[in-house]
Amino acid sequence: MALIGVFDSGVGGLSILDEALRQLPEHNYIYLADSLNAPYGEKSSEWIASRSMELCQYLAAEGCDAIMVACNTATAEAIANIRSELNHIPIIGVEPGIKPAAMQSSNGVVGVLATEATLKSDKFNALLATLPSNCQFIKQAGAGLVPLIEAGLANSEETLELLAEHLEPIQDAGADTLVLGCTHYPFLRKAIRKLLGDSINLIDTSDAVVRQLKRRLEAQGKQLEDGRFGSISFISSKDSSALLKMAQELMQSDLVPHHIQSQLVGTFK
Repeated sequence: MALIGVFDSGVGGLSILDEALRQLPEHNYIYLADSLNAPYGEKSSEWIASRSMELCQYLAAEGCDAIMVACNTATAEAIANIRSELNHIPIIGVEPGIKPAAMQSSNGVVGVLATEATLKSDKFNALLATLPSNCQFIKQAGAGLVPLIEAGLANSEETLELLAEHLEPIQDAGADTLVLGCTHYPFLRKAIRKLLGDSINLIDTSDAVVRQLKRRLEAQGKQLEDGRFGSISFISSKDSSALLKMAQELMQSDLVPHHIQSQLVGTFK
């Protein structure tokens, strides 16, 4: 059994935690949301790198056996430095699934919906450069979507209208595949389906991310206890009760079997 830290700018990483609870419910988790400073996608690279390091250091100090940087923006801007600094534990990041999207697309036109910081990052563009040139990627920053999801408005008319604007160039280009390049965006699946229908293939890498975590934990010899449910601590830099409420609303996993606690981290302001 392991203690796993999951860090995001806000509630987006709940999509990663949800998948982790599906695959690895026996472990204990700390979910750390820096909601006071969300969204990260429009902040400077230097700020994102510094803040992400600070929060991952906090999780390491809490005794985490592994940390999931469940934020595409933080992964793009900070994960290399975090891995260098915290080299005694596995650091698992997330990145847009553009490689599987390129492989799965039938017509070679792929939409990528992500934050501005992710799309501009060296890490993302280096990955893009490794992919076949015959695949066309329509990159679109989803400005304004994260604050709406953070406010509990993922399925509101306001979100639907903004999402429609962002998806228009992707739709106009004839994309048959859409990469959800921010961990917040899986919570927009219902809205995306309403706008684009069922024909477009949605790429979400949460399953692959958790499988990578599982491999790293097994390499450490962390043993699971079948039939046991671990604990989950929800920690927020803004409002821990609101974070727990959002987790209950957004996640598909049944939280009842887990020992749940929530707390506010006042030092992260």
